[in-house]
Amino acid sequence: MEWQEEGILLAVRALGEGSAVVSLLTRGQGRHAGLVKGALSRSAGGRYQAGNRVQAIWRARLAEHLGHLTLELLDCPAARLLDDADRLAGLSAALAVTEAALPEREPHPTVFDGLAAFIVELESGGTGWTASYVRWELALLGDLGYGLDLAACAVTGVTEGLAFVSPKSGRAVAAEAAEPWRDRLLPLPGFLADPTRPPKEDELMQGLALTGYFLERHALVAVGGRGGLPPARERLVERLRRHAMRPAAP
Repeated sequence: MEWQEEGILLAVRALGEGSAVVSLLTRGQGRHAGLVKGALSRSAGGRYQAGNRVQAIWRARLAEHLGHLTLELLDCPAARLLDDADRLAGLSAALAVTEAALPEREPHPTVFDGLAAFIVELESGGTGWTASYVRWELALLGDLGYGLDLAACAVTGVTEGLAFVSPKSGRAVAAEAAEPWRDRLLPLPGFLADPTRPPKEDELMQGLALTGYFLERHALVAVGGRGGLPPARERLVERLRRHAMRPAAP
């Protein structure tokens, strides 16, 4: 058994002396792992760092085996983000959520393309990457079959004044229609209800809480996850929460 594709390294886990099980995401093979001999040796350098883009060859005697990976480094964006702790945290969170939420060996080309585009945006230096991260998680949920319907109110059908999301159906609810169930609904941040609106810092936190809710209770449960959201994502949320709490400059 053999395949060859371009991939993004998601995680590297030590196995034995100097070797590692490397998990990567490709367009055609989905989330796929394999053994890389010498991955943690001194001569390997930073070739096997999570976030790196590689050309991968996987070989195994049978399809169900772990198999061996041979990786050729194509690009190392994580190294270029080392001086920006926030963006590096964003990269780590995206990789960890992908690793945790995707079923193994199931193609999700849209998720691959979205992750690749998000990494490019992180490197671009633009200020909108945090909103893009929330939208990327929304797209991930949609690709996994847990998409949120934010186009119209689930109760009245109106498309304006959307302010909440039902935790059961994932559908938007307008502010007026939500009054009887307000305390049981999730806030819908304005920048997700209206993509033309720039997000406010408190809205970013609402967006992360919204996608985090559906990731933890639906997507991660579907692949056997019981330990909650990945620590790397929690660290990103905490960093952004601290930024949101800083007093505005005079």
